[in-house]
Amino acid sequence: MKVEYYKEYSNILGRDMEFKVFGHAGKPCIAFPAEAKRFYDYEDHGLIGAMEPYIEQGRIQVFCVDGLDNESWSATWKNPKDRILAQEAYFNYIINEFVPRVYEINNSNSNGIMTFGLSLGAYHALNFLVRRPDIFNQVLALSGIYHSGFFIKDYADELTFLNSPLDSLQVMHKNHPYIELYKQARIIICVGQGAWEDVCLEETRKVDKALKNLGVPAWVDYWGYDRPHDWPSWLEQVPYFLYHILD
Repeated sequence: MKVEYYKEYSNILGRDMEFKVFGHAGKPCIAFPAEAKRFYDYEDHGLIGAMEPYIEQGRIQVFCVDGLDNESWSATWKNPKDRILAQEAYFNYIINEFVPRVYEINNSNSNGIMTFGLSLGAYHALNFLVRRPDIFNQVLALSGIYHSGFFIKDYADELTFLNSPLDSLQVMHKNHPYIELYKQARIIICVGQGAWEDVCLEETRKVDKALKNLGVPAWVDYWGYDRPHDWPSWLEQVPYFLYHILD
């Protein structure tokens, strides 16, 4: 499997950002790490290994990007405004700097990018597709929480709304031009019903309902009570869903 490591300066964030690319071609997929984790977390936990057959076949090229949660959603010691500004800066970094690099590196001439993530990474994966379905047209989100109010309580402004995919979907007008793009996208959202999945299960049900109300087809899958919010569940789910989303 072809593996490349990059460390590049971000003008938007004012720092070096690291990422790894797995594979030589295929659907470009930006993989957002779990809460406060790094670009190498999926590799360390065997998730890239679980994806390897599809990577080796040239069906998917995985871009494991670094996160910024320690300065935004996870930075509970900071004031809310600074936290949401950090999240918005990260959003702008991905859209304006990282996405162009994905297309420069990728060899598939793909018409869109897939997003992937688990736990807080699932939030990022869905948030990017909801905000920019003109760029992202596939999402695989596992065990996520999808509204900003969970992370920043008792504070709301335009940016917390823009970075809250559940809120956006719940109030979106059915004539919004993004609806047609959502309908053309491939959306897979999954959650277990075992230990530590209670909040994620509730969030997933709300997203499921919001998408149905908009007439957007999505595969929202609820796994059993023996599937906890933990790596064994995700290591089983990822290759299962990749088989379907990459068909």
